Amino acid sequence: MKTHAKLAKALETALKVAREQVVRGRDLPTGVRTFLIQQGCLLEIMKGWYFLVPPHAPRGETALWHGNFWAFLSLYLEDRVGNDYCLSPEISLDLQSGETATPVQAAAILARGGNNTVTLRFAETNISCSLLTYTGKLPAQRSTYRGLNLMPVGYALARVSPTYFRTNRPQAEVLLRTTSAAELASGIIEADNEAGSMRVLGGLETLGFNDKADQVRGLIALTGWKKATNPFPDGQPLLSSSLIPKSPSADRIRLLWEQLRPTVLEHFPSSAGKADAQSYLDKAHHLYQYDAYHSLSIEGFQVTPELVARIAAGNDSEDPSLKEENNRLAAKGYSMAHEAVLQSIGKIFDGEAPGKTVGSDLPYWYSELHKPFVQVGRLSAADLAGYREKPVYIRGSSHVPPAPGLGVIDGMEAFHAALSSEPEASVRAILGHFLFVYIHPFADGNGRIGRFLMNAMLASGGYPWTILRVTRRQAYMEALEEASVRRNIIPFTRFVAEEMAVDWSPELAEA
Repeated sequence: MKTHAKLAKALETALKVAREQVVRGRDLPTGVRTFLIQQGCLLEIMKGWYFLVPPHAPRGETALWHGNFWAFLSLYLEDRVGNDYCLSPEISLDLQSGETATPVQAAAILARGGNNTVTLRFAETNISCSLLTYTGKLPAQRSTYRGLNLMPVGYALARVSPTYFRTNRPQAEVLLRTTSAAELASGIIEADNEAGSMRVLGGLETLGFNDKADQVRGLIALTGWKKATNPFPDGQPLLSSSLIPKSPSADRIRLLWEQLRPTVLEHFPSSAGKADAQSYLDKAHHLYQYDAYHSLSIEGFQVTPELVARIAAGNDSEDPSLKEENNRLAAKGYSMAHEAVLQSIGKIFDGEAPGKTVGSDLPYWYSELHKPFVQVGRLSAADLAGYREKPVYIRGSSHVPPAPGLGVIDGMEAFHAALSSEPEASVRAILGHFLFVYIHPFADGNGRIGRFLMNAMLASGGYPWTILRVTRRQAYMEALEEASVRRNIIPFTRFVAEEMAVDWSPELAEA
């Protein structure tokens, strides 16, 4: 049997026993396991546990770890203690609010079994994480995330430490806004913690949800707990109570926008006023070859049935001719999308509202970016309709974008609403780019579309077309990571301002 056929068969066997991309070693025949390890397709997490990765994936790729950490934890805990566990209140709240970054330490409460700490080290990277397990009381009802048992929101909010409301304020606000009074009350009663109930009631009142706070008081009346304590440091909500809560995904985007916009305004140069439309468009056309060269995509890695089929046919991604064709098609699509973006900018110069223009035209940019792949049969038109239907992982990042379905749909609805209502071009550009790639709504091309969006918004404020250079890719990725994981938008704001200030006159003179 040829190597590619043997590899395809082994990967197909592994996919049948994998949960997402996690494989328990004993679930594979010894020969298959050994062969996949030799081919670099099984990377060890800890003894007997592996991540399933595609052939030729770059060694040390951290997206493999961050994208599959929660799936591993689910399978590992299930294997060790069955269903008799629940993640800690802090992690339960993070996951239910949409905060999925990999923690330095994960903690799980077990019904029995004692305290223990396990160190996890992902092969070929410098990443390590610890898993703390300890015995404690479990809630009768539990929520779930990727197969993991979580504390219900009301229970976790009543049990979490007071510092959580200060250090994880966006998560706390999102959940207080979007969780029903009935769920909050039932959790408070079961948690049996008066101080925790006071923080929940005080948090609702601080956010302006006095009616919901009164409903909770009525539902927990038999406990006799009525007092409220404001758990937030400054007493001011990040979002107005007049904004109707919709879902954790939608509110999370709204909260991030409101939380980060003052920092952008402080650290980004003021607008120079309206640009001359023809001069701007001429310069953007002349800069095209440099822009196309420097613009990079961000990708993750998964073993899928489609990949297995390509390997079985001998058409894996290491085929030089296939790589060359991919590059050619991508370059053609970038040119078509670039022209579509300039047409949208022309509409903005003609007086159309910037946020509204991008909201209506962005799907067309995306279609143009991938149209060459459709024309040669590599993608179908249906593949370009709507948002992604699978998880995506960002290379080098511990941030995992929202789950497909409502996580992306609600997030993008809130994103477009924030973009359309934002009066400052600098904020539209910086937060528009950042939050678009934070959501990662499409299966591919999010980085390129995000940079197009940034430039359309910069143009709306009289700023020049800005190229984010490949030579500064590391700084670019680190700035986005700082914003995604630590909510610090300053490095990304300054990075874009620095790239915007680059003088491309010598290159234009030679063109």
